[in-house]
Amino acid sequence: MCIMKKIFLFIGLALVFMSFVQPAGNDDIVNAFKSADAGKIVTYFDELIDMKLPQKDELKNVGRNQATISLKGFLSENGIKGFEKLSERELGTTMYFTGKFTNDGKGFNVTVMTRQKDGKDVIITLRIN
Repeated sequence: MCIMKKIFLFIGLALVFMSFVQPAGNDDIVNAFKSADAGKIVTYFDELIDMKLPQKDELKNVGRNQATISLKGFLSENGIKGFEKLSERELGTTMYFTGKFTNDGKGFNVTVMTRQKDGKDVIITLRIN
């Protein structure tokens, strides 16, 4: 009977711990940022996004093509080599994560806001400063 109690205790604890596991969230998007490859990152852009780059005016509802050109230019001009995620939050149906693009200098702070569209996470806002 003691073995049965241990089995039930183990199963109960396993169920409790499994209830605390959170979904992967934006892991695929974060991995694209870690690659510092604009071609991979832009595959997650929504059709229209808001984008802010350092020393540039904020672009509202910019198309994917223009956002791609802007991001590629930023990454190459600043020698971006990678990305480090710092935090992730969920606000209703929207998720966002913050991190830092790394280069040989001080790097750049990044905030990315995503939402679900057709069963896939898409980037709706990208802010780099």
